[in-house]
Order: sequence, then C-alpha cells, then structure tokens
Amino acid sequence: MSRAFTASVVLGVAMAATSALTGALTPTVMLSQQQAQFSLDQMIPAAFADWAVDASIVPLKADPERQSVLEKIYDQTLSRTYVNRAGERVMLSIAYGGDQSRALQVHLPEVCYVAQGFDMLKVGDGALATRYGQVPVKRLVARQNSRNEPITYWITVGDKAVKSSFEHKLQRLAYGLSGKIPDGMLVRVSTIQADAGGAYKLQDRFVGQMLDALQPRDRVRLLGAVAQAG
Repeated sequence: MSRAFTASVVLGVAMAATSALTGALTPTVMLSQQQAQFSLDQMIPAAFADWAVDASIVPLKADPERQSVLEKIYDQTLSRTYVNRAGERVMLSIAYGGDQSRALQVHLPEVCYVAQGFDMLKVGDGALATRYGQVPVKRLVARQNSRNEPITYWITVGDKAVKSSFEHKLQRLAYGLSGKIPDGMLVRVSTIQADAGGAYKLQDRFVGQMLDALQPRDRVRLLGAVAQAG
C-alpha cells in the first residue's frame, strides 16, 4: 500500500470525523420553543407605582435601514416613556429574540446610539441592586447636541444576565455545546438629563418598581437566574 494512498485514507477518515463532530455539536434545540409564549406589551404594565405611560414621547427609534435589521434580530420589541407624579420621565426599551445564534445576536446600545449620530461619552460596568438579586448592567452616557442621555441596560442570554460581549459569547457557546440555541433579552432604560449620577438612581428606582409590579415568571424572563435565586 503506497504512502499516498494511506495518507488519502487517513485524510478522508479525519474529514468524515470532523464533519460528524460538527454535526453533533451544531445546536438544534430552540429554548424559546420549550417555553410558554408571552407578549412584552402585556407583560409590562402601562402603569405601576406612581409611573404611567406618557404617549407624547417615544424613545429613540432606529432609522428605517437599521430598523429592518432589528426586525430580523428580534421577535418582539417594546418602547415606552413613563412619567411619574413629580414629572420625571424614564424611557424603557425591551427587545426579545428567540434565536441568539451567531447570526442573530443582540444589538448593543453602544452601537445603536453612535449609528444614530450620538457621541458615546461613557461606557462602564455597574450593578443594579433589586429585591430579587443584583443585576450586572452597563452604564452609558450618550450625547447629541444638547441632548444628554444617561443609559442603563442589561442583556440576558438564556437564563443568565451578562454585561459584556465576551460573556455573551461564552454563554451562547455553553448552550451551543449542549445542543441548545438560547433566546435573549435586552432591557434598556434612559433619561434625558445632565446629571448622570442622579439619572442612574432614578433609573434604578424605576426598574425596581417595575419588577415589583411583574409576575414572578415575568421577572425571571427579564432578569434570568438572578430572579430565581432572589
């Protein structure tokens, strides 16, 4: 038997094994299909504590081209502005995608705001303390002309809240190795004000009161395992 023939046989076996392994490791089970269906619009109350929807102000919207991309990424989106009796306003945006595979990943606010013409003045990590557990969050400050917008957001991949692109990829990989395709949620709150520290405190209070108004299963959807443990 010639060396060339032996090498070709070994190469063929290796390629077949690689193909089989790739197929075995390709996730096929959609977590979203194993869960009860839900509606963001029904899940998040229009009024809670002393907050109520202010229909006169709509949170930042993407341009038509970017909106078409977002519609491919997300299955559901919710955008509202709430106002309390003191006249304080908080903008809430939630996006849910049932397929967080490599092709359909969450769209980070750092990218979205800059694409809309904002300057990103701050990008940092934070922790949002709630009665249901501590949530890892990102704290941003975006500015466009005189509009200064402090932003808090977090992402869930499957049942875990993550705060970085690296953690997002690790969580997605962990699910993929078990043959599962996770769903994902991006929750963003923001206010238009100059004082970022005061804005974050207001946003944290708003989120805490919103969580108090949700059903336990819906808190888990927004917070992941943090809410299950909290």
